[in-house]
Amino acid sequence: MAYILFAEDDSILRTSLETALTSEGYEVYGCKDGNETMEVFARRRPDLLILDVMMPGKSGFDVCAEVRRADPSIPILFLTAKTSETDVVLGLGLGADDFISKPFRIRELFARVSAALRRGRLAASTVNADTFMIGSARIDARRFLVVTDEPPDQPLTIRELGLLKEFAEHPGEVLSRDALLDKVWGVNYAGGTRTLDQHIVQVRRKLGKSGDLIETVRGVGYRLRA
Repeated sequence: MAYILFAEDDSILRTSLETALTSEGYEVYGCKDGNETMEVFARRRPDLLILDVMMPGKSGFDVCAEVRRADPSIPILFLTAKTSETDVVLGLGLGADDFISKPFRIRELFARVSAALRRGRLAASTVNADTFMIGSARIDARRFLVVTDEPPDQPLTIRELGLLKEFAEHPGEVLSRDALLDKVWGVNYAGGTRTLDQHIVQVRRKLGKSGDLIETVRGVGYRLRA
């Protein structure tokens, strides 16, 4: 049974989410704010973390950053009304996997949760001690790190590592946005391509000078220049 930890300061919505997710067979713990979330997280690692952004004490962004420093592999979703371009860029830059806008459809939430958990399990089962190169950058898959000649080493999230693996396995090929979303986020992913595009921005930055090797193919997707 997957264990989901989530933070929502609205008590009515928190109770509704606990009930809905529990009905889907998940073990669920709902927190009223960011401080409580970190206390619960310290006691037990969840399989998935769902965060509101605006909360008393630590914000969702604060919690995301702290969790990512402790564990790069936990899938993190933001469930929030704050979905401006600036908020999305900030959240994905801190290591979130996806944004779900409020108000939301409960079936969409279930689909995103299921896809995030499935991708998290797949990443955990396939990550090994191998390393691979993109340009002059070395990707350490076991430690979720990019090592370049421009220290410090850059930590990777599950999605970022998945994207880099896809590019490394298909050098020179044009990978469509839909194909990348299906492969890295899962075929049931219900979100848009904005999340993918912002992840590409992040992996380019973390690759340093080798980031320029990931080219945008206008109207189609992306390609790792061979």
